[in-house]
Amino acid sequence: MMKPTIAIAGCGKVGTTFGNHLSGKGYAIKGISCRTLPSAQAAARLLNTANFSVTPWEITGDADVVFIATPDGKIQENCEEIAKHHGFKKGAIVFHCSGSQPSTILASAEKEGAITGSLHPLQSFASVKLTDNPFKGIIMAAEGAPLAMGIARNIAAELESVFIEIRTDAKTLYHASAVVASNYLVALIGFSFDLINEAGISEKDAMSVLRPLIKGTLDNIEKVGVVNALTGPIVRGDVSTVTRHLDQIRERQPGLVDMYKILGRYAVGLTKKRNELDPQKINELVDLLK
Repeated sequence: MMKPTIAIAGCGKVGTTFGNHLSGKGYAIKGISCRTLPSAQAAARLLNTANFSVTPWEITGDADVVFIATPDGKIQENCEEIAKHHGFKKGAIVFHCSGSQPSTILASAEKEGAITGSLHPLQSFASVKLTDNPFKGIIMAAEGAPLAMGIARNIAAELESVFIEIRTDAKTLYHASAVVASNYLVALIGFSFDLINEAGISEKDAMSVLRPLIKGTLDNIEKVGVVNALTGPIVRGDVSTVTRHLDQIRERQPGLVDMYKILGRYAVGLTKKRNELDPQKINELVDLLK
């Protein structure tokens, strides 16, 4: 069976990496466009295509699948410009690659008879990767029209990714979850480093001291789930220990008190789900962490 042909509007790290690895799987790259001609020429050399332009509708019209891989804030505008110039063939599948935006921002392509969806690799792309497959084993999250989801599933399989389908109306929450899991995890570990520094552990040693605990906690979450992986003074109802924590943080790192309380309140919520702690202790913790 012939694989669909591909056009890529936006040849930054994600677009070029997609194009390179899809080309390696036998997908013909019909054309690429970029904001500047030198960038388009450089990407065309990498993807071994002679069809490049700074005008996206010049390279999208014959493609079975169009990836709009521009920055998030430009996706809808680019799609509307291509549609205005009738740059989508009827029945073409049009994807964008944003993790935060839903496929509904591609409505102008649908008016031209295209079928829309989004396909987001849950991975950070610090550079264009031409050798090792950066998609292998990662999550490829998709949403949109059923026909688009069939193509998305095939592409994910070809790239050796794990395909998941998410709800269009909650796409932004998917992205928020990824931000919490990645960016806010960094912030949380930084928070723990700030506290352990006050106990006399240097910044350069903090990771080696806390790494076994961090890894063990992640392993426990994987084995028994978030609720049952929770340990420590909150789940034990140890009000006196939490009180001492707050007293010491207030004395030495007062700017971190609110963070401790917010996380503590969330941990109390997880503890309630276990139905193991005396309600009086729950109420004492809630009052303490207000």
